[in-house]
Amino acid sequence: MSNEPSARKASSSNRFKRIILKISGEVLGNKETGEPICAQSLNRISSAIKEVSDDGVEVGVVVGGGNIFRGLNGSESRGIDRTTGDSMGMLATVINGLALMDCLEKMGGVVRVQTAIPMEKLAEPFIQRRAIRHLERGRVVIFVAGTGNPYFSTDTTAALRASEIGAEIIMKATKVDGVYDKDPKKHDDAVKYDSLSYMEALEKRLTVMDSTAFSLCMDNKMPIMVFDLEQDGSILQAVRGESIGTLVK
Repeated sequence: MSNEPSARKASSSNRFKRIILKISGEVLGNKETGEPICAQSLNRISSAIKEVSDDGVEVGVVVGGGNIFRGLNGSESRGIDRTTGDSMGMLATVINGLALMDCLEKMGGVVRVQTAIPMEKLAEPFIQRRAIRHLERGRVVIFVAGTGNPYFSTDTTAALRASEIGAEIIMKATKVDGVYDKDPKKHDDAVKYDSLSYMEALEKRLTVMDSTAFSLCMDNKMPIMVFDLEQDGSILQAVRGESIGTLVK
């Protein structure tokens, strides 16, 4: 019997019905061992995504590729042409997306991977209406290969896909529990913001997302929540509107 979900309603306890979850590629790796994809990290993140999806939230995921190859760093440190480096980085996101898909499916989730670069044997092409239909059917949709163009980050991909699928918010999962006035790892007196307006973030020169992504969110009035992915249950807390991280709106 198929475990394919049908269209369903979000839990009444959830503040958001449809989200884009943005995760970096680095959170999938293990710095101590140098593994680009660590089974323990992959399982923990996939379990958290499935928990939210099972609770009725429509989840789109944008995953980075920095654990395998980062285009800008590659062009600066290895002498690789920036366009080529960015193409390599986009392919790295495909590897991460497939790893997430495999792990989620083994947990009983139903997943579709949509790519901005045609590769029909590995993933569906990104088609806006098809992506929305998948979400309405309760499938997790993982968006890979960035925007399909060099010089655009996966932050920009998250901002673009969120607007295209009608997401209510971008949830940027990081290794820091919000946005601070300065680097909390370097400054003990760093102050965390619970909420910010777009203009406040710009005036204070706070790095929420890269400038292109941030401008796209501001133009489309797309809220951004920045929170700590390593905190247990943080994604579920975020979709329920609990006090967690920093909300930029």
